[in-house]
Amino acid sequence: MGKFIKIYEDKPNEAAIDSVVKVLRDGGLIIYPTDTVYGLGCDITNTKALERIAKIKGIKLDKANFSFVCHDLSNISDYVKQIDTPTFKLLKRLLPGPYTFILPGNNNLPKEFKKKTTVGIRVPDNAIALEIVKKLGNPIVSTSIYDEDEVLEYSTDPELIFEKWQNIVDLVIDGGYGDNQASTIVDLSQGGDPIIVREGKGSIENI
Repeated sequence: MGKFIKIYEDKPNEAAIDSVVKVLRDGGLIIYPTDTVYGLGCDITNTKALERIAKIKGIKLDKANFSFVCHDLSNISDYVKQIDTPTFKLLKRLLPGPYTFILPGNNNLPKEFKKKTTVGIRVPDNAIALEIVKKLGNPIVSTSIYDEDEVLEYSTDPELIFEKWQNIVDLVIDGGYGDNQASTIVDLSQGGDPIIVREGKGSIENI
């Protein structure tokens, strides 16, 4: 059975963040808060953990469109090809924030993603998520957790999330109620104007 821990976003407890990072380094799966919906994540460098997430989602790992949750823009540059000035300015203006940006991947992508030409990058405006990634030292691979309920597309109550996921993941973070709107996805991989793939929480008027 997974652990359930409370972390306050306005002042994330260092010991609690350390315990989350240990779970990730040991190949565990976590459910954690972001600035949009709660996410299911693992250490980008752990193949077994990546395979577990793919299995939960019912997809093959090399076909998966998971997001890389990064701590900042320099973190992003480790995994994407050199980006031009307009793209950099756009990212700098909107991140951290409720956006997923699709960018051309570079040769540093983990071997599980080598076949992919693009990668979805997130820098969520949530102190808990950012502290975890910062302490871990590399991105976490992440995907949204859906709810089968027809009315509620995303689970927002951490206690209900834990009830449902406690035997599937290793740790659920209670970071308060989540949002029920996913990130706005913007494709910047074509080299031209940004393409809105999905309108979500992030305003498209800012792009």
